[in-house]
Amino acid sequence: MGIDLHFTKGQGTGNDFVLFTDADGEIDLTPTQIASLCDRHFGIGADGLIRAVKSTMIAEGARSLDEDAAAEWFMDYHNADGSPAEMCGNGIRVYAKYLLENGLAELEQGDTLVIGTRSGVVDVQRNLTGFQADLGRWRLDGGEPLVRAKNLQVARPGLGINVGNPHVVVALADEAELETADLTFIPHVEPEPVEGANVEFVVPLEPLVRNGVGHIRMRVHERGSGETLSCGTGAVAAALAIRYWAGAGAPNQWRVEVPGGAVGVRMYATEDGEHVALSGPAELVFQGDVTLD
Repeated sequence: MGIDLHFTKGQGTGNDFVLFTDADGEIDLTPTQIASLCDRHFGIGADGLIRAVKSTMIAEGARSLDEDAAAEWFMDYHNADGSPAEMCGNGIRVYAKYLLENGLAELEQGDTLVIGTRSGVVDVQRNLTGFQADLGRWRLDGGEPLVRAKNLQVARPGLGINVGNPHVVVALADEAELETADLTFIPHVEPEPVEGANVEFVVPLEPLVRNGVGHIRMRVHERGSGETLSCGTGAVAAALAIRYWAGAGAPNQWRVEVPGGAVGVRMYATEDGEHVALSGPAELVFQGDVTLD
């Protein structure tokens, strides 16, 4: 028998997702089924798939509830190739929009929606651009892995940054070089990260800082999805890397331009260390029904 699935297509700065509700955790899609849904030629087409499931109904959700009992909903996210992923910065904003629009959660101005993910609990609030997600503490993995990308003549050093999922950020000389990189091919990172990594290529804009806000431009190759129009956690990693390289005096607020638009990144101190927040739009594009073998 086939699986009848009612889905919603959503996007945040061009990073697009297939979303569906499975509150009781009864629909267990295979990686092949997920990949077929995300296929842009033979399926719906998306950078990833998000299942809305109650935290009590998924094993990873128990850890979220231990962290915060308010994390009623879990974002069960998979990349376009069907592989599970820890977090998705654009995806969590779209997921919040999906929960609200479908009456699964409520979020008044100034309140917080608590969502469980594989990288921990994420707090989401409304703001002027759409939603802001507190991605929590970040970690500098450091090192100088060498990154090779097609059409870039020499390998470049990268910087490892973890914001709940792994990233390697590479600074390029100028925007022309950024456009030259062919990210239809997977960048080669040496040494290769054990769990893979998203790879961001970034250039500072001129001037770098305007009115206390840093401005950068980025392209990304996402682990398990290929080049995407945007990557929320990648934008956060890129801003953190540029701030790290810029040194003392660099701002804690950034605007990151991606092919699909722009997102905001903010770093701020908390009692348990520095947190980083991502803000930007979220849109639900259309709904439909599909039957899977």
